Amino acid sequence: MTPTATIEAVWRIEQRKLAARLVRYLRDVGLAEEIAQDAFLSALERWPRDGIPRNPAAWLTQVAKNRALDLLRRTTLIDGKHRELAVDLAWLERQTPDIEGALDEDIDDDLLRLIFTACHPVLPAEQRAALALRMLGGLSTPEIARAFLMPEATVAQRIVRAKRTLSDAAIPFETPRGPERRERLTAVLEVVYLIFNEGYVPTAGPDWLRADLSGEALRLGRSLVALMPDEPEALGLVALMELQASRFSARTDKAGDPILLLDQDRSRWNWSLIRRGLDGLNRAMALTPTPGPCLLQAMIAACHARAMTAADTDWIAIAAYYQALALAAPSPIVEINRAMAVGMAFGPAQGLAVADALREEPRLRESHLLPTVRGDLLEKLGQIPEARAEFRRAAELTGNDRERALLLARADSIAPR
Repeated sequence: MTPTATIEAVWRIEQRKLAARLVRYLRDVGLAEEIAQDAFLSALERWPRDGIPRNPAAWLTQVAKNRALDLLRRTTLIDGKHRELAVDLAWLERQTPDIEGALDEDIDDDLLRLIFTACHPVLPAEQRAALALRMLGGLSTPEIARAFLMPEATVAQRIVRAKRTLSDAAIPFETPRGPERRERLTAVLEVVYLIFNEGYVPTAGPDWLRADLSGEALRLGRSLVALMPDEPEALGLVALMELQASRFSARTDKAGDPILLLDQDRSRWNWSLIRRGLDGLNRAMALTPTPGPCLLQAMIAACHARAMTAADTDWIAIAAYYQALALAAPSPIVEINRAMAVGMAFGPAQGLAVADALREEPRLRESHLLPTVRGDLLEKLGQIPEARAEFRRAAELTGNDRERALLLARADSIAPR
């Protein structure tokens, strides 16, 4: 691995922890991200020349802390906010001379505080999610735009506004309690699952799977359950992520190329995770007569987990759960998944009818998801030229290199029925 590749790998793992730690002391999300980025740039400059440090995470933390202290020493202490920041950082400087020891702090707590801060109700919902994906998921603006089916300029503006609002409102960096915690829970769960999904199938880049990102989301979800053990949606989200994470080892071949769900070797699934996910799902279902969006998605994942072969999958139940999900949390993505489930349960013609109702949906114009599903359904109907065209269009729209190759291979391999 080249030094640059090593630096990028370390950064992907450490950036969320570093940003969360800096926010705790700086109490400014935008400034924390800026200083974390400076530390990364220093690594890009110095590690290829000096060698990779023995403890790269500690090195990044030390550089970031020094940068924060230098910045604040140069700042005239005019207002109370700057005084408070200076006091916090002075305390940090006195109390943590051993930066490696500081890394033993409860990082998950910092990450959880950061996500609750990013999901503060002072921010509109769309700004909360975009900022959290930026800070916690480490996603670029183009990647967040693809995740939300939004223009890049719109997403960039949302992130800038969110940072400014949190700074101006002096929002405390904390995990709230009582009603305030519950008020933010839906937004927090949404963001955690968006982070998991970005790991499950990255919107861009060379990898079909980013297990580090999905694993971070799963840890955050479990921390939420520890905080709120009787919250069915939190339990449902963790069950959903565990059931989906159980497929990780079966989702790629030895070359790292994708293996689709129906083609996976189910003996390679992690059955310990499946049992844990199903147990969590049962606990969640016992707590509520009306499943919410996370719980409904976990019920869909459970249908796949319980099927010993692809042919055993209960597609009628899955289609019904997607119908319920479309009512509970309507979105174009839910409808795309419902189209696929209806096609498997009741025939490709009915599935295609659901998909075709989305062809004028403006949020899907630059997304590869709809042409991918239409290509699959058209292939099953024997409409080969149309299916090839859809798969090729999907390949043009996806930002994931592995997915692009898969879609082009499907287009080239379709044979007339």
